[in-house]
Amino acid sequence: MHGAPHSDCPPLILASASPRRLDLLAQIGVVPNHVIPADINEDPIAGELPKPHALRLSQEKAHKLSVNNSGSIILAADTVVGVGRRILPKTETETEARDCLRLLSGRGHRVYTSVCIIDGEGVMRARVSETRLKMKRLTQSEIDSYIASDEWRGKAGGYGIQGRAGAFISHIIGSYTGVVGLPVFETRNLLLASGYTL
Repeated sequence: MHGAPHSDCPPLILASASPRRLDLLAQIGVVPNHVIPADINEDPIAGELPKPHALRLSQEKAHKLSVNNSGSIILAADTVVGVGRRILPKTETETEARDCLRLLSGRGHRVYTSVCIIDGEGVMRARVSETRLKMKRLTQSEIDSYIASDEWRGKAGGYGIQGRAGAFISHIIGSYTGVVGLPVFETRNLLLASGYTL
């Protein structure tokens, strides 16, 4: 099978239900052997900043799956949108999404995506990709039509850059794939360091 790891390579488990993360792995020729979403509490700890929050969640997801899958390579990731010290939610309601878009409108924000890999020996490695973005000032009708598209549902900060909201981003410094949900540069390096054959 094309893109499958060599037989001497431990099986790779992706700890995420995100179809975007699967697509981004495929972009670098990686096909996980299993996809097992890690169900953890994603609520921030009081006073937790966006970057440490992303790192902690990716580590907790990887750790949760490693317990019952020793000998496998576990890949977990978490994406957090931060405005200053504030962590924006993964929006589940229209009200949350509107609040996020109004907050992001016309200002800069950061997207942190942490990738954590636990290798077949149980060694944990993690990297956080930090991307700075600026969103144009949104009109009420732009917000309304974006909300109507339903693309915001379940997205950190209430938008997905790979969809219609890509047209709202005027500046980006950092990793585009990190904003989508998996920084492929860091991910490839971590996989190689973890003994995964690409």
